[in-house]
Amino acid sequence: MRILSRFLAAATDAAQFPVPSLPEIAFLGRSNVGKSSVINSLVGSKLARTSSTPGRTRSINFFEIRWPGKPRPELIFADLPGYGYAKISREISQEWPKFIEPYLNQRSTLRLCIVLIDANIPPQPSDRQLLDFLSASGRELLLVATKSDRLSNNQLQNALRSLAQEYSVANLLPFSAKTGAGRDELWKQIRQAAESMETVERSPSSSAS
Repeated sequence: MRILSRFLAAATDAAQFPVPSLPEIAFLGRSNVGKSSVINSLVGSKLARTSSTPGRTRSINFFEIRWPGKPRPELIFADLPGYGYAKISREISQEWPKFIEPYLNQRSTLRLCIVLIDANIPPQPSDRQLLDFLSASGRELLLVATKSDRLSNNQLQNALRSLAQEYSVANLLPFSAKTGAGRDELWKQIRQAAESMETVERSPSSSAS
């Protein structure tokens, strides 16, 4: 199913964030992990720009997501800058306090952080640092192993076990933008996270406050 989507805003400063409204799903990962390809696979169109040049995304890009037949958008995807690429990592790290940290720490409508790691490479310190940061922030997160189609089934299972053990996570979702493997399960996780925001908003305690 092709999801209806459109570009909403690009922010390089907290003042440029869209007004909080819909549940937001953040996509994070090292440069060249396939972040744009995952987003495009989910929506069924070339929403996020892919590039062979690592570090091309330098802003938080926001996209509205709407289901066919629905009158209004129901989600926002937030595509965050990649990290870990030697030539740009220092510049990106200098930008974190300006708009990335405020988004991850303070954004009231952020419901899920999807952290993408490459199933084909060993655990990376920068990924560990990000997971520790998100855990300290109290954010709900999901670890997704991209490019899983490049490994045989046995290789993939061994890689997933190793990565899950290294990153201390119980669940690691394999994903392939090329074959679509993991797409339905990832959408399931996204929708559950979005519905959790709706449940909170409808609760008597939240409406009374």
